[in-house]
Amino acid sequence: MVSWRRRPGPGLARLWGLCCLVLGCWRGALGCPASCRCSSWRIWCTEPSPGITSFPVPQRSADGDNVTEIYIANQRKLESINDNEVGYYIGLKNLTVVDSGLRFVSRQAFVKNVNLQYINLSRNKLSSLSKKPFRHLGLSDLILVDNPFKCSCEIMWIKKFQETKFYPETQDLYCIDDNNKTTALLDMKVPNCDLPSANLSNYNITVVEGKSITLYCDTTGGPPPNVSWVVTNLVSNHESDTNKNPASLTIKNVSSMDSGLWISCVAENIVGEDQASAELTVFFAPNITFIESPTPDHHWCIPFTVKGNPKPTLQWFYEGAVLNESEYICTKIHVINQSEYHGCLQLDNPTHLNNGAYTLLAKNDYGEDEKRVDAHFMSVPGDGSGPILDPDVYEYETTPNDLGDATNNSNQITSTDVSNKENEDSITVYVVVGIAALVCTGLVITLIILKFGRHSKFGMKVHGEVKGVGLVDQIWLSLQDCDNEEQVMVTVNSDVHNNSTASDNNRLGFVLFHKIPLDG
Repeated sequence: MVSWRRRPGPGLARLWGLCCLVLGCWRGALGCPASCRCSSWRIWCTEPSPGITSFPVPQRSADGDNVTEIYIANQRKLESINDNEVGYYIGLKNLTVVDSGLRFVSRQAFVKNVNLQYINLSRNKLSSLSKKPFRHLGLSDLILVDNPFKCSCEIMWIKKFQETKFYPETQDLYCIDDNNKTTALLDMKVPNCDLPSANLSNYNITVVEGKSITLYCDTTGGPPPNVSWVVTNLVSNHESDTNKNPASLTIKNVSSMDSGLWISCVAENIVGEDQASAELTVFFAPNITFIESPTPDHHWCIPFTVKGNPKPTLQWFYEGAVLNESEYICTKIHVINQSEYHGCLQLDNPTHLNNGAYTLLAKNDYGEDEKRVDAHFMSVPGDGSGPILDPDVYEYETTPNDLGDATNNSNQITSTDVSNKENEDSITVYVVVGIAALVCTGLVITLIILKFGRHSKFGMKVHGEVKGVGLVDQIWLSLQDCDNEEQVMVTVNSDVHNNSTASDNNRLGFVLFHKIPLDG
């Protein structure tokens, strides 16, 4: 019988060749050892032969930035992880070194690997392990089973870590005592082996600027811990003594720039470490570090920066007089940074009446400071010295109390005054037109009565005459009553020119009736 074996087609062969090429490129770029397989995100070393003798590192530091997982197993010649080897893989999250010959891990091995979450160092040759490589990491898992640990103070931190860390399954960790007896790590008892503790003499550090202060740190632990002071960014001169217990830190001529800084005392031994911290509070007089001329924004703003502790009170003066703040002129604090306050004097639509010198006074229990700035918002309307910067200036009214006693507002013209005058004029026009209409109607009715009255039983006679006198036309109507023999004069004030005639029908005016005896 003939057996057939299918050969890969040309397409599959090309794909396989491409994969090998890519893998080869990554292998070359990362300096991948012969016993390992490397990709852009993973390094996998499991082949025991020829094996690796040191931790794999990339040829260029940038090549390892994207690697998140390293798995090493069956590497009997790999005995140590030294400084900066793992540090090339900044993005590393998972590290596994198992079933190998690992005996030593440097204290600086993982100083750059802040993203590490999982470390498995099981089934190696570790007899001791310092806490320092791991103390800055937020590990979710640290697996150390099946290592020949020696019962000593140096691995006491592992016992503490196991007691305080929750695991779904407790690790079976053991150590070998001086009699070569295997003991469960949870039952290990080592004399003079205790976690250190640190306590400060004062947790409320307050000092006035320019003074000096001494802080003490009392420590306990076995073996006796080493003490150090953490005074990052402290500007003031300082000196420490850590050879005694309690250790001391003296800060001389304290600067206000150090207010708000934290000072820490750290006690550390092979079992672990402890830390005590306190905030430094410096009291100092106010200092106006910045003030400048007003700038237009949503509102006009005179910006300023004031430093002081405790918080200073702020008072503004306008032309030497106290500035009474209101909803139109008020102080706003926008940013507070420790003992530094950034804000502005906010003015809502200021006019030329607000031009002048503004002075800021900052005061607290330790002193005061003041600064002056000249402000010019707009030119006086109509003085010809320049254009009005705000076209809507007359739409707003400045409150007299805003500027204290320094502002005279007796001659202000407001939009309310103009509006009232216009309303009064409109009402007057309507009244005049109405009266004129009524008078005109009455005149027409009177003329009709006079016309038809000639044939009445009273025998009334009407004689008419129009006389123009200046702006007044006088219409003389003679109404003769047979019985009373009286004459009535009708005067029409038409408010027209001298050349008006009695035929004009569209005149408006006032009608005056005068009763005159016939003999007059």
